Amino acid sequence: MPSQEELFDAVDALLEGEPRLPSPAERARLREAAGVTQARLAAALKSTPQTVKNWENGRSEPRPPRLQAYLRLLDAWAERYPAPAASTPVPAPAPVPEAFTGPVEQPAERAFAAAPDPVVKAPVEAAGPSVTSRRPARKAAPPSAVDPRFPHGPLVVLDSDGSAYGTNGIVLDCPATTVPQLVEWTLKESGLGTPRLNRNGKDSDPLVVLTAAAAVRLGLPERLEGHEQRRSLRLSEDHPVVKQLAKAKWKLTKRGFGPWARVYRPAKAGQRQCVQLAVLSWDALDARSWPGVAEMEPAEVARVLGTYAARVITPRGSTAVSGLELMTALRPPTRAVKNEAAGEWESAYNPGSLGTEPMDPAPPEAPQEHPAAQGWTGGFLDEEAYQWVREVDLLTDEECLLPYAVGLDLNTAFLAAAARLVVGLSAPNHFHAPKFNKKIPGSWLVDLSHIELDPRLPSPFTPSGRRPEGPAWYQTHTLAYAQELGHDVTPIEAFLRRETGAYLDPWHDRLKTAYADTLADLGVTADLDDRQFLAAMEHHKQVDPGMAAVLAAIKATVKGGIGKLRERPQGRHYRDGERWPALERPTWRPDIRAAVISKARVNMHRKMANTAKAIGQYPLGVLSDCVVYASPGPSPLDFLPYTTSGKPLPGAFRLGTTPGLAKVEGVQEMAWAVDLMEKGLNPARHIKGGDAVTDEGE
Repeated sequence: MPSQEELFDAVDALLEGEPRLPSPAERARLREAAGVTQARLAAALKSTPQTVKNWENGRSEPRPPRLQAYLRLLDAWAERYPAPAASTPVPAPAPVPEAFTGPVEQPAERAFAAAPDPVVKAPVEAAGPSVTSRRPARKAAPPSAVDPRFPHGPLVVLDSDGSAYGTNGIVLDCPATTVPQLVEWTLKESGLGTPRLNRNGKDSDPLVVLTAAAAVRLGLPERLEGHEQRRSLRLSEDHPVVKQLAKAKWKLTKRGFGPWARVYRPAKAGQRQCVQLAVLSWDALDARSWPGVAEMEPAEVARVLGTYAARVITPRGSTAVSGLELMTALRPPTRAVKNEAAGEWESAYNPGSLGTEPMDPAPPEAPQEHPAAQGWTGGFLDEEAYQWVREVDLLTDEECLLPYAVGLDLNTAFLAAAARLVVGLSAPNHFHAPKFNKKIPGSWLVDLSHIELDPRLPSPFTPSGRRPEGPAWYQTHTLAYAQELGHDVTPIEAFLRRETGAYLDPWHDRLKTAYADTLADLGVTADLDDRQFLAAMEHHKQVDPGMAAVLAAIKATVKGGIGKLRERPQGRHYRDGERWPALERPTWRPDIRAAVISKARVNMHRKMANTAKAIGQYPLGVLSDCVVYASPGPSPLDFLPYTTSGKPLPGAFRLGTTPGLAKVEGVQEMAWAVDLMEKGLNPARHIKGGDAVTDEGE
């Protein structure tokens, strides 16, 4: 006689061939008839109550070996608790959990049913009595159209138990216990990735974010220590994990295995084999750009990063790196063209892009340590953001007696400046005594020191706000504004670019939409009037801390991406005149950075000048995109100019959600601001926090 175990094994083998589970509703009925809770069933099957919940509402299906055990149990219950004969068959419900706000039948769900791997444990639903998910109950961004090649989205956050939390609440089973196994699983079984943002570009590599516990499980240290600079953190060459990767024929980029690691093999037949890894406990997510995210539960980290990936780009390092990568993803350097003579497709320059080759700047556009600047004695471009405070003796008695100082901050001022910005795409050409043309991007040597301006406003020509002292190099937008103000512009010499284009337009458009959509998630929408806008902004960060972090990351992406266009050398051992790695990128373009900052500074000055003209109000101080005014009340509504019909005065500061419009940065007592100004300190630097002892970096 065969043993019971042998019979069970034989039955299991048959079930594995063609398992037939009852409907989700019947599964729930049988469990309830047996008087078993979801938590108790989950414990018996070595699973989670959330997984059982999703089996019973049709959001996911069990897989071997749990499938056979679950089916055996349901069969036994079906014999013991048969359905009433008179009952009407109940169709399987398809409730949409809170994380899903789109149609019930998503392409991703169909992909799940067809794919044998990976194991889909459960989508994480909204919080309920039987839910054990660590994700807080809040709405996620609506799922976008799913690419069948990447059914599970751009990324997962891996925890120590093998749970890989993805976007839209999906949780995958990851069996990997080593980093090489994790890379193989990600590329072959996970269904992760992101389709290209431009038809001439490349798909984004999948991202796996490791919690501290997951890192330890994979043989990585919980933290990296012993380095002076965060950017130099990495595993040593002889670390066991690095050796494991080498043995498995995987490569690391020159940056090695650090907080953001890229593991790859050379592409074969045009197919990339690359996985990005980010280690949370190694400070992969800088708290300045991703406030609070590193401390969130894995499912919430996945929601935050997944929303950023859907609206901006799959994170590829710091937000600055992601901002730069987004430029290239939207304006790929090459495109496929058909060689009619050979009858084959080949790679060619993509018009409007920066191409594939690095380009040296003109000497005055370069940082002084750049090879092109060595031996140059003709001066340098100084297009930077404002750092200006009004002379205290220019304050009037009326201003000093006002009770409040109100700081206004322009939404993503650099992003607003990037809109419709024409920049140079070719190498600079040197000209002597050229005629100024505001349509040609470049750098011009001009003497603007003779121009007299109101000292209660900063000079629009220098970041310090002080009057120029002689001939200096300026970017095109600065000189165009000088013409706008009625002054003659007579260049002495110039470095200009013949090929031009609005390179940053798609970058601007995508980030502008991402910014507006994320603000809307936080209850700040474009249809609010000014009072409603100010009220919504007072508490928007508390509405959803996860989406507030996405908003902070988007803003950091803008500033960091522009900053990366002029990345400086890093490390103690650098010597002036040596090339550094950033110079080998086609996106190392200090002239484009200068154009953005010049336009942003001009935009700020134009608003200040129009405000002064309309109501006689002058700023106390300016720091980049923040300006401080004296006010009779604690709100900008108490001093901003409006038309007789109640609409914001055109050309002056205006409240709102769009990049370039203003919001409140902070409010303090006017006596506080005057005290700072008497010490030579800038109230715009401290208006948000209040206290100020020093003013380093002024």
